[in-house]
Amino acid sequence: MIALVSPSTNSSSFLLTGFSGLEQQYPWISVPFSTIYAVVLLGNCLVLYVIWTEPSLHQPMFYFLAMLAITDLCMGLSTVNTVLGILLGLIQEISLDSCITQAYFIHGLSFMESSVLLTMAFDRYIAICNPLRYSSILTNSRIIKIGLTILGRSFFFITPPIICLKYFHYCRPHILSHSFCLHQDLLRLACSDIRFNSYYALMLVICTLLLDAVLILFSYVLILKSVLAIASREERHKSFQTCISHVCAVLVFYIPIISLTMVHRFGKHLSPVVHVLMGNIYILFPPLMNPIIYSVKIQQIRSRMLRLFSLKIC
Repeated sequence: MIALVSPSTNSSSFLLTGFSGLEQQYPWISVPFSTIYAVVLLGNCLVLYVIWTEPSLHQPMFYFLAMLAITDLCMGLSTVNTVLGILLGLIQEISLDSCITQAYFIHGLSFMESSVLLTMAFDRYIAICNPLRYSSILTNSRIIKIGLTILGRSFFFITPPIICLKYFHYCRPHILSHSFCLHQDLLRLACSDIRFNSYYALMLVICTLLLDAVLILFSYVLILKSVLAIASREERHKSFQTCISHVCAVLVFYIPIISLTMVHRFGKHLSPVVHVLMGNIYILFPPLMNPIIYSVKIQQIRSRMLRLFSLKIC
């Protein structure tokens, strides 16, 4: 059984952790972080604007890219208030309810990004391995259903452990490990029975992030097999080019997650600054890099953005 207590006993706040020992440099550190958040917000909004206003981009591949941009945009918005709030000296603490809400969106959006990347891998598999049926398989109605399924999968299954956080008794020092809230961070401070949350969270990670990674890898094995069977070298090169941006997005998402996990598991002797830095990379690196990757690697996006900027200059 989960040991529950009245929510009123958890009305206290939690101390957010910035870069310990570098408090005097916070005004300078806030400059690159503010720039990163500005690029995250503007870059993803620009991608969405280009896809929305360019009729030639109203295709399944770009609809999924728009889902990815929305996810990255929301991830930036979910953490900007605490990360920049600490660096600018605006906040130091966060209430339990706000912390739980932030953790819900951070984890939900992480699962959502993984699901979107899996869907994009499926899109590339159909486009390369079964191009004649591409438009009949990925119809607009089916894309809407896929989007709703991704949304439900990402936020429905994380609800039970997040709700439990509200009723745990937190008797350890209310000091978080990062400048934002994570489920595992709150569990570390709880004195209640957390076995349900621990096992549930582990199964959730296995059934989402790990399963998605395996399915993405499997889809690319099939894609590689299909591409190598193409006789024309030029066609092989063209097929590979359509996948490069997605492969980069997958690496940009999974490498920070693996790195942060390794730091938490084996880096207890490392400076707290390293943990905070890795946490911020996990949160900010994918939303920062994805608009850049797709703007550089996808010719339709790149040409539309160049045309947009040329009009602004003129």
